[in-house]
Amino acid sequence: MALVPMRLLLDHAAENGYAIPAFNVNNMEQIIAIMQAADETDSPVILQASRGARKYAGENFLRHLILGAVESYPHIPIAMHQDHGNSPATCYSAIRNGFTSVMMDGSLEEDAKTPASFEYNVNVTAEVVKVAHSVGASVEGELGCLGSLETGKGDKEDGHGFEGTLSKEQLLTDPDEAVEFVERTQVDALAVAIGTSHGAYKFTRKPTGEILAISRIEEIHNRLPNTHIVMHGSSSVPQEWLDMINQYGGQIPETYGVPVEEIQKGIKSGVRKVNIDTDNRLAITAAIREAAAKDPSNFDPRHFMKPSIKYMKQVCSDRYQQFWTAGNASKIKQMTLDEYAAKYASGELSANTKKTAAV
Repeated sequence: MALVPMRLLLDHAAENGYAIPAFNVNNMEQIIAIMQAADETDSPVILQASRGARKYAGENFLRHLILGAVESYPHIPIAMHQDHGNSPATCYSAIRNGFTSVMMDGSLEEDAKTPASFEYNVNVTAEVVKVAHSVGASVEGELGCLGSLETGKGDKEDGHGFEGTLSKEQLLTDPDEAVEFVERTQVDALAVAIGTSHGAYKFTRKPTGEILAISRIEEIHNRLPNTHIVMHGSSSVPQEWLDMINQYGGQIPETYGVPVEEIQKGIKSGVRKVNIDTDNRLAITAAIREAAAKDPSNFDPRHFMKPSIKYMKQVCSDRYQQFWTAGNASKIKQMTLDEYAAKYASGELSANTKKTAAV
């Protein structure tokens, strides 16, 4: 089976009360780890690539690595997603290269560092939706800027992130604006700003409601009960990997990620996609440092990469189970982009922003 639209996976997740971890990928080992974990837990998969990943691996190499996963695990539905597209052109090039889903991040302007106006965001996102839906591809938008409620600052992901300091209002998605945004753009999923940020240094202390506004997700979900919500910057930064990295020569200071139990609260309030990158980066770094320290004379790359697959697989398996994704891959009837293009054209998948009347 070919790659599937992300909307197919998110709809199934919504109907069955779970979320799907969306893992960023740059190389073969990451994809192998994700797919092995998905196969063992019977989980649907979202493999996503940033602009930086596409540049690092090369369009053709990255596409064929993901197609290799599709061929090796035909029973698992896989969506290929462009993370943080900075312009319509970036999204269109992703679709041409086989991506079945794209993110048009209009929360920032095309330079990927200047906070954009609401109207700019609506206009560029709606433009991408029109084109993507015509070929059956899914679209994720973003409203509000990802950044720390502690400092007002953000952290870049492969060069994507605002510069300077923003107000609390800019760092939290407004529920009223969210309704208007979904109505006017017709996005399939909405990434919201709640105080999470990219990278390992998300919080200086275990996050509470003051600096991690999980309650804002519930507010948005109450206004948009039929919209798939996305959490970005949601790695949990496991202490075991930090300890191992530092044990073998690393210098990562004390830091905290997003607790799994907080993510689970979000899932119960409409979160259907949870972006994770840092956790796998930490796992692979811990594996390589440990392997190098224990056998310093070894120069076979496989000596370092095999344990990195093992450790990343552990992260992925944990998240598939913790987000209640496990056991659902085999329940999803795989469908093509062409089939979804017809659904979009018929209006079957139009955004429903109306709340169901209470009984």
